[in-house]
Amino acid sequence: MINIAVCGANGKMGQEVIKTIKTADDMTLVARIDINNGQFATIKDAKDSVNIDILVDFTQPQSIYENALYCLNNRINIVIGTTGLSDTQIEELKKLSNSTKTGCFIAPNFSTGAVLMMKFAQIAAKYFNNAEIIELHHNQKKDAPSGTAVKTAALMAEVNESFTTGNCSETETIKGARGANSYNNIHIHSVRMPGFMASQEVIFGSNGQTLKIRHDSSDRECYMPGVMLAIRYVSEHKNFVYGLDNIL
Repeated sequence: MINIAVCGANGKMGQEVIKTIKTADDMTLVARIDINNGQFATIKDAKDSVNIDILVDFTQPQSIYENALYCLNNRINIVIGTTGLSDTQIEELKKLSNSTKTGCFIAPNFSTGAVLMMKFAQIAAKYFNNAEIIELHHNQKKDAPSGTAVKTAALMAEVNESFTTGNCSETETIKGARGANSYNNIHIHSVRMPGFMASQEVIFGSNGQTLKIRHDSSDRECYMPGVMLAIRYVSEHKNFVYGLDNIL
């Protein structure tokens, strides 16, 4: 059996993860960690009391890096669904995971549909020199742009050097009107509004045509198959992985 601790256990994603773990024949929930009325308030509290094989983290952008450092330094394998890590932080976690031989799985999005959307966008990026990303989330999401949008832009940038080909010189009369300029000039626009859960649209354009690739999540249950895949992968392999696409 795989002993699982869930950090952010009382959050919406944490509760969904716990519900799913309880249905798995090969997993046991050993710790609910949450600063707000959790079984344990900290990862250290849980580690001192129970044996943890893998910690699943769905907490906050401001805490995830320190959580991951603690886990890797204490040989606790970790599956990270919390977004907001910088490229530099991800690289540091990769180095630490490799040096400690402790599993670290980071996924900007655990939905298989969203992963396919990212891969389709990467394929399309070879054939279009103009593209922008619009990501839409509920108004309680604290980081922007989303990890999914950042990962999508990074994948697209691997196959094309610029996505503003032919654009005129621009002036923003209101700062930020053109969104954030990310990898290789891919503009990312973040929408935060009640009524959304998680959606993303990648828009490609060239003379005489546009291509739109969109994914919508309407229930957190859609992330659970990906979370289970990541847990089982980390249980067996104990290495660093960034992106669910690497194990599908």
